[in-house]
Amino acid sequence: MRQPQTTSNDDYLSKNRMESEGTVEVCSTACGETERRDGVHDLITKIADRMNLNRAYKRVKANKGSAETDGMTVDELFPYLIRNRDKLMRQIKDSSYEPQPVRCVEIPKPDGSKRKLGVPTVCDRLVQQAILQVIERIFDPTFSDSSFGFRPNRSAHDALKRAKAYYEEGYRYVVDLDLKSYFDTVNHDKLMYCVEKRIKDKRVLRLIRKFLRSGAVINGRVNPTEEGVPQGGPLSPILGNIYLDQLDKELERRGHKFVRYADDSNIYVKSRKAGERVMKSITTFLEKELKLTVNREKTQVGSPTKLKFLGFCLYTTKQGTGFRPHQESKKRLERKLKQLTKRSRSGNIREIIQEINEVTTGWINYYGISYMKNYIRHIDQWLRRRIRQIIWKRWKKVKTKYKNLIQLKVPKQKAWEWANTRKGYWRIVCSHILHRSITNKILEQMGLKNLTHLFEHAHSSY
Repeated sequence: MRQPQTTSNDDYLSKNRMESEGTVEVCSTACGETERRDGVHDLITKIADRMNLNRAYKRVKANKGSAETDGMTVDELFPYLIRNRDKLMRQIKDSSYEPQPVRCVEIPKPDGSKRKLGVPTVCDRLVQQAILQVIERIFDPTFSDSSFGFRPNRSAHDALKRAKAYYEEGYRYVVDLDLKSYFDTVNHDKLMYCVEKRIKDKRVLRLIRKFLRSGAVINGRVNPTEEGVPQGGPLSPILGNIYLDQLDKELERRGHKFVRYADDSNIYVKSRKAGERVMKSITTFLEKELKLTVNREKTQVGSPTKLKFLGFCLYTTKQGTGFRPHQESKKRLERKLKQLTKRSRSGNIREIIQEINEVTTGWINYYGISYMKNYIRHIDQWLRRRIRQIIWKRWKKVKTKYKNLIQLKVPKQKAWEWANTRKGYWRIVCSHILHRSITNKILEQMGLKNLTHLFEHAHSSY
């Protein structure tokens, strides 16, 4: 059925579009598109549509990112598209577009292992985003209601609320599934079989497979990618969801209560014995049917109040069930802040405080749903002491300390006494000397955010 095409109503300036306003021409119909019950045909026209590419450009521009294997930066993408827009659209339509190898980056994980990221070139990101915007509308409505990762209008907090609801219904045990290097071990043929169930345009299928097989640059050499979905590009999350939707459908068929966020899956049961039975059968399904590797050391059955899910544990109080950050999440925050507030580090103190604010604000915005008022108060106090320690060490000489204490309105006699103290750095910052001179108000004037106020604001919004 031929349908009118919806034009964009946004008010972006031309510099934020793939092409200038004067060159936008929109067809009144999606050329030759035919939708049938067995799938969607001629999707390549929608992917290569100018308005779809404009939206993809805005998203890539907003996400920023560094230059990759071809050296092109995000800022250079717009001039490139002005010169090569028609060529790019033609290459997408006639299947001559060739993705570049991704740049392989290893990101350290909290357990000491490393996660591989395959970051595509800027132009490849644009094409992947254009594909995503079209196929997401086809696949997302078919996904399980218990799947929350990388889906529109769903978040990690929604997944946690579902887990909390299961716990309150009496499902007090959880099977915590851990897939070993999931994104690196996805079988391409099985994945494409799942995609082909709903996408019938062979040109789109060919283009997706090209991205899967584009290769990866490791230590200056291009290595073939015969399996896996390289993380780092716009397509990898939805392809990962498409593959694991098979797991979701199997769990639904068996009548299980579960929550999945990307490759983190929790199955909720009412007893430990039931959990062990489910863990054994689902492990067999994953390894035999989906050809995935289950990490048997980390996959376990336990209480949701102790096992970590998305950085949280459930927490029971007289008022009901809530959330708390897992101990590992707390330790990771403390290690990061400790690194940022080393007394030997260089840099302007206001810039250091700005870095601290970025970390603490992001952490509290995510974990603000938790019960952790006392912990935030403790971190707030500890962090101020660490910053005072940096300032005190930088004053170094007795004369400098005396001069600065006088400027902070400390009486001369006390300023001279404190400036000559032989107490160690940490003992000084924990004493009344710096608490009365470098006050909380002064630190806030320097830009340091009050974590207690941040937490109260974030917690009240949930």
